[in-house]
Amino acid sequence: MGWWQVNADTLARSRFVISPLAETFACLKLLHAGAAAHPGERAWLHAHLPGYRRRLAGDPVTALLVRSGLGREWIADFLTPTPREGETFEEGVARVRAFSPGQARAHLSVSLAGPLPAGLRRDDLPERAAALLEYVWTEAVRPYWDRRRRVLEADVVARTAQVGRSGWAAVLDALRPGTRWLGGNRFQVNHHEYPPREISGAELVFVPVTPQRHGWVSWEEAERYAVVYPCAGVLADASGRAVPTGLGALLGTARAGVLVLLGMPLTTSQLVAVTGQGLGSVGRHLRVLLDAGLVERWRAGRSVLYARTAAGEVLVRAAGAVPGVRRPAPPARHDSSGRP
Repeated sequence: MGWWQVNADTLARSRFVISPLAETFACLKLLHAGAAAHPGERAWLHAHLPGYRRRLAGDPVTALLVRSGLGREWIADFLTPTPREGETFEEGVARVRAFSPGQARAHLSVSLAGPLPAGLRRDDLPERAAALLEYVWTEAVRPYWDRRRRVLEADVVARTAQVGRSGWAAVLDALRPGTRWLGGNRFQVNHHEYPPREISGAELVFVPVTPQRHGWVSWEEAERYAVVYPCAGVLADASGRAVPTGLGALLGTARAGVLVLLGMPLTTSQLVAVTGQGLGSVGRHLRVLLDAGLVERWRAGRSVLYARTAAGEVLVRAAGAVPGVRRPAPPARHDSSGRP
């Protein structure tokens, strides 16, 4: 297994970061795989996979680059610069473009675990990779970015609340398959047999993406490390989850949908983004659910969070709704890059 040595100071300074470039690369991986994890991904693939395949069919060099760069155990480093806080997509893709041709060829040799094909012995590989990422961003990510960003923010809010209640070990154990806090300052980041890395003193960030089967780790030598993980499935496929008929008849379908979503803490604006309902409608549903004792609210920093109470949990489970991610209890009121 691959693991990192992380001291307490590094973990205490770590934080969650939302990255448009990481989201775009995760969507590129989803397009490359062509297999959906839930109905929301299936609809997205139906809309964008034909255009993506047409683009690669007309550009065999870039098609070979993608196949070579997305290795079974290693992603070519230049495709996944380590995310930086507050970085725009344009700033991130500029870092892909800034890699030298020699670096790109060397990274592809690693991801291939063998010699570079003749078709990739050329100097425009970083430019081609950047252009493909720009295509995916423009055509398949940016039109949905507002909602996706709020879904990612909701995941960050929920996991931050879990840190406050249960500690970092519980959060790290649940990030993605393969991550686990081993104790002794050791953080397992994947199942691969890679040598351990000492990262104490480095910047460590955790980066959610919405595609559900796509995560990786990345680093820039001793300075910055990142774990990219799929956000909570209950959020990623909010539009694809059916509300049980009985629960919908009892509360109304829209209100029941809000209750089902609140298996993890969310703000009003995040509920608006995830459900597609208007702010006034969400607010009215929350008031009714609060008055009925099915949800509770508390303040975390500048945000007001809502989540199911024990009574709400019993009602959702009795109705047979999929609860998704079990909510953390509220706090006391007072793989360079690209490794899969």
